[in-house]
Amino acid sequence: MLSGLVIVDKPQGWTSHDVVGRMRRLAGTRKVGHAGTLDPMATGVLVVGINKATRLLTYIVGTSKTYTATIRLGQSTVTDDAEGEVTATAGTSAVSGQAIYDGVAALTGDIQQVPSSVSAIKVNGERAYARVRSGEDVKLAARPVTIHRFEVHAIRRDEEADVVDLDVTVECSSGTYIRALARDLGTALGVGGHLTALRRTHVGPYSLDQARTLEQLAEELNVLEMSQAARALMPNRELSAEETTEISFGRRIAAGAAPGSPAAATADRPAAAFAPDGSLVALLADAGSFAKPVLVFAPGNGSAPVQTSGEG
Repeated sequence: MLSGLVIVDKPQGWTSHDVVGRMRRLAGTRKVGHAGTLDPMATGVLVVGINKATRLLTYIVGTSKTYTATIRLGQSTVTDDAEGEVTATAGTSAVSGQAIYDGVAALTGDIQQVPSSVSAIKVNGERAYARVRSGEDVKLAARPVTIHRFEVHAIRRDEEADVVDLDVTVECSSGTYIRALARDLGTALGVGGHLTALRRTHVGPYSLDQARTLEQLAEELNVLEMSQAARALMPNRELSAEETTEISFGRRIAAGAAPGSPAAATADRPAAAFAPDGSLVALLADAGSFAKPVLVFAPGNGSAPVQTSGEG
């Protein structure tokens, strides 16, 4: 059975769910998921897992992301992006380049960010965007995010429209909303702002260089095999034949790193364990002097992975 990751270059206008539906047809299986939603307006890297590889997605969702984007200053929209109705305009002639760079610097590092009110975050069991569309005024709580890099590449002024467009790159933690960055930068500068273009270039170790369009995937389903995907994503541990056997039965082996050391694997940040033949055997967490399996991948014909407590 086919298992692995597919790095999709999501087209504009498609939801992430649309892409999953298309991949189910191309892969001939219902067991398909993705690691991190992209808005319909956005394009770029969407990591899709097929069959056993869906168990890796939870470890991909929390990785850092990188985007290229265009922010328009001088206009606010209801959705904080170009798909929403313009709600306010303001002249931008007084906004200096230095003020823009200062505003970007203030939004770099560890910040508290209020997600867009039309995000997919659930409020009392219902998506925030659905509540907004029904006319409700939705206020979401601020959440901590980290902006590792917020770099301005170009400042383009349109004097006729009285707007300023910024071409930027943002590298950020999981859970960051780039359109909220656009909104907050515009608010800080006193002119409003929204996102007009967004392209995700990296999700963790996976990049646009590996991505394929849906048209390309229809011609050739390019799948990153499980062991390759895990090697790129996690710390690696090479097992002996004896350790491979023990782990395959869900039993503990000697720890790979000293307890509490930076190299120690945890349940949230496990190590990928490989058999001597290079195949992925399990995900391991170090616990004291032992390493225990968080997830064991059954050998053979692609049978499902086995969740285990690591006892025994």
